[in-house]
Amino acid sequence: MIRHIKTAQVSSSDSNDGSVTKAVEALLAKVESGGDKAVRELSVQFDKLDRDSYRLTKDEIATTINSLTKREREDLDFAQDQVRRFAQAQKDSLKDLEIETLPGVVLGHRNVPIQNVGCYVPGGKYPLLASAHMTVLTARVAGCERVITCAPPFKGKISEKIVAAQALAGADEIYCLGGVQAIAAMAYGTETIDAVDMLAGPGNAYVAEAKRLLFGKVGIDLFAGPTETLVIADDSVDGELVATDLLGQAEHGINSPAVLITNSEKLARDTLDEIKRLLAILPTAEIASKAWEDFGEIILCDTIDEMVSEADRVASEHVQVMTRDPDYFLNKMRNYGALFLGARTNVAFGDKVIGTNHTLPTNKAARYTGGLWVGKFLKTCTYQRIETDEASALIGAYGSRLCLMEGFAGHAEQANIRVRRYGRKNVGYAMPADAS
Repeated sequence: MIRHIKTAQVSSSDSNDGSVTKAVEALLAKVESGGDKAVRELSVQFDKLDRDSYRLTKDEIATTINSLTKREREDLDFAQDQVRRFAQAQKDSLKDLEIETLPGVVLGHRNVPIQNVGCYVPGGKYPLLASAHMTVLTARVAGCERVITCAPPFKGKISEKIVAAQALAGADEIYCLGGVQAIAAMAYGTETIDAVDMLAGPGNAYVAEAKRLLFGKVGIDLFAGPTETLVIADDSVDGELVATDLLGQAEHGINSPAVLITNSEKLARDTLDEIKRLLAILPTAEIASKAWEDFGEIILCDTIDEMVSEADRVASEHVQVMTRDPDYFLNKMRNYGALFLGARTNVAFGDKVIGTNHTLPTNKAARYTGGLWVGKFLKTCTYQRIETDEASALIGAYGSRLCLMEGFAGHAEQANIRVRRYGRKNVGYAMPADAS
């Protein structure tokens, strides 16, 4: 039996009542028609930053890199090495394909990098420099020809650590632009910013909505909402560990769901007590407490299979498994953005340093997609080649009849002309009935 020890007070993290969409549509239209002038006006309005050019110069970028301490530079290099290594391994697993399906009929595909990519790195509330690794580096490993980045100023100034991370990750152009105006500038292009083919990276509700509205004009990585975390735990761990991991993600925002699924009522009660204790001392408690009050849940199950079923129903962005047999969940679960297996790992490792990508599906999108990875920056494009007259005539004969089943006479004639021109030389096939 499944019971709720704590139930969320708000039913959904999607609180967009239409006002966000309206506001974003107006901002997109302003940038589309106004170009650089509109971008500047919106930057001054929302970010309090006015510049002749929002693209950072080589000297400005060098200054941000030089501002890093030795320890900061080493830490950034370490994190980027982990992301690069895993992305490269992912790319190496993707192979171009060519197969001869019939004598003389060759089919194949190539993994082609997207040419122009725009990466957004959030930085209004927290300077999320890790998003530079996840987007820019991954696109670079994929082989994208041009990778540009936008990040808002932090407290009215260039966010030096974000810029340094973008530069070290290999960004070709770095812009100090935030919000909808950044997304619009990259998608539409302006007098000084060439348009991109794809947008990637997380952001607030307005950034996410801008990407959603622009999908089709440009590609996007995925639809991303507020950060979500799910902890699956049994009595092999304690309440302090579980509470720490729940609140560590709840601090992302007041609408970030944090859920515990357990088969131990004692652990559930202990976790509640520890959350209360930690919220009295956590520096980000103002945000985390609101998120926990409104979106926090504790679900008590009787069996492991009930825990798997509930976890798949929740379909969380991050799923941390701290049980005696975490691999059981690895083998059984189907709906999740990323799994963190065992008490030794946690979501913060994935967010910042371990090497897997932290741009992941939210709002139950894990039911149908995974997160950002090197494959998102590649197009799998097919090709075909017919190498013999006999093969062209054979495929043409079948193709003609299939086209006529659908009423496409012009399509059928494309096939028939091949049968007429190449079929006379057909000596290697038993032609299908009515082929000529």
